[in-house]
Amino acid sequence: MAATAEERQGLAERFGLLSLNGLEADLEIVSAGTSGRFLLNGNLRAEVTQQCVVTLEPVDASIEEPFEIILGWSPVRGEGDGIDSGEFDPDEDFVEIGAGDGLDLGEMVAQQLSLALDPYPRKPDAHLEKGWRIGPDEAESEDRVSPFSVLRKLRE
Repeated sequence: MAATAEERQGLAERFGLLSLNGLEADLEIVSAGTSGRFLLNGNLRAEVTQQCVVTLEPVDASIEEPFEIILGWSPVRGEGDGIDSGEFDPDEDFVEIGAGDGLDLGEMVAQQLSLALDPYPRKPDAHLEKGWRIGPDEAESEDRVSPFSVLRKLRE
């Protein structure tokens, strides 16, 4: 399945992307045995443009991400308070399917895209001015004044 230009535009706005130039997914639903569960196996491919967290310039990325989602029917309540199916585990993570509900495969692919996006896109050559840090890979500046260094001087 492939997203249309209109769908890609909507997803780009939804996820704060500069653009979503392509979104495709190969999907397959298979039975997960006798438990009444099914597996949605997929492979997501997308071409995205995000904004660099340092320079605010566009950052292009290609995403190719396999995924698996467990699908299951809503638990059926019996006449008593219990659940008819003894195989139902309320702690199991799965997407619940109610009676008469359809599967919105497009929404499932969109959610997988949101999980695959880089939360802090950064151009390879982007750097901050002296004294600022992004993460542990940036060297901390010697002349950077921190509130703790001021407190340390007061304690001495």
